[in-house]
Amino acid sequence: MSIKAGFIGLGAMGAPMATHLNEHGLLVAVANRTHAKATALAQQLEVTAPDTLAELAAKCDVIALCVTADADVLSTIEALVPQLQPGAIVIDHSTVAPDTARRAATRLGEVGAHFLDAPVSGGVEGAKNGKLSVMVGGDADVLERARPVLEAYALKVTHLGAVGAGQATKAVNQVLVAGIAQAVCAGLALGEALGLDPERLIPTLGAGAAGNWFLEKRGATMLRDEFSVGFKLALLHKDLGIVRGIAEQAGIDSRLIKESLADYAELMSQGYGDDDISALIRLKRKS
Repeated sequence: MSIKAGFIGLGAMGAPMATHLNEHGLLVAVANRTHAKATALAQQLEVTAPDTLAELAAKCDVIALCVTADADVLSTIEALVPQLQPGAIVIDHSTVAPDTARRAATRLGEVGAHFLDAPVSGGVEGAKNGKLSVMVGGDADVLERARPVLEAYALKVTHLGAVGAGQATKAVNQVLVAGIAQAVCAGLALGEALGLDPERLIPTLGAGAAGNWFLEKRGATMLRDEFSVGFKLALLHKDLGIVRGIAEQAGIDSRLIKESLADYAELMSQGYGDDDISALIRLKRKS
């Protein structure tokens, strides 16, 4: 049976993800908090932009979300519920708490619909290139039904377990992202202070044990003070607030998380919230 997919949340990640869905012939409707943005993309892709989420729900059997906060996910679910088709699947690509994912699944189950928590990693580049890594929690059979949607914009789709497992995996991912950013920014700030040539330094580091995606993709740009690409630091700060609670509940050391939260909060207070997370180097440089 042909999938009729909808996409809600057309930001830096959502818009290219919806575009990939359209290229695969699966997209029928889009929605966004700012309706004008949805209308503009709908006209470009030749799909519809319903006036309400309930209308979108009536048109689609698989609906993907990419919104900002836990409350946004739950309110979107409530808006969809009245018109969801029996057996419909809602896929949430937002980064929220595992408990929020379980609440969403329970609410959808009350009306005979299904839920997959499916946060993504790979940044704006991954969304634009259709090469995201998707970490999925939920029923394996439901995932198989939804797989054509996910594979439209993903390089890798991995089933991690029951609902909530996707968000738990994303929590681990964000700890690694924060730690790598701390290390790379501190290291390159040191290299800069020592007068090392970035064009030689970065490839040399990347060829050895220090090599990583963040160094490769952000090393040169951060040393040029270019922070307009990639993942906004205010969003990582939001994610780490969720992760701190998960880590404390699990009883693990959360010093790295707290340090990163404090650093990004300081940058946000200085007006850099929309900068890429590599703007952390601002705090690592000597005064």
